[in-house]
Amino acid sequence: MTEDELLQLARAAAARAYAPYSNFHVGCAIESVDGEVVTGANMENACYRLGVCAEQSALTAAQHKFGLDKVARIAVSGGTDATICTPCGGCRQAILEAAQLSGRDVEVICGSGDGFSVERHTISELI
Repeated sequence: MTEDELLQLARAAAARAYAPYSNFHVGCAIESVDGEVVTGANMENACYRLGVCAEQSALTAAQHKFGLDKVARIAVSGGTDATICTPCGGCRQAILEAAQLSGRDVEVICGSGDGFSVERHTISELI
């Protein structure tokens, strides 16, 4: 799968987010070492602490589908403009733990909501 295809899946997941409070939709797509892909989106709740970030949603799906030890790449996209969307601190920690399980410095591809801007990092660079 190309980087652009993975980011497109993240943007498609963002379109399915539930974000009535912030109106900031985030999507995440995770590719395994075997080429399997899962997605997730942020899900807000009036009780703030019950909300789930897109990355956590996708990591949960990854654990169930192929295991966190097989995570190879993660793409994140959010918003609607040219601003790059990066994982929050808590999600960076969760991605790091998946990376530690896999023994790989997982690539994190961060995209803008408009699809025109991209940054590439390893999780160790983001921590």
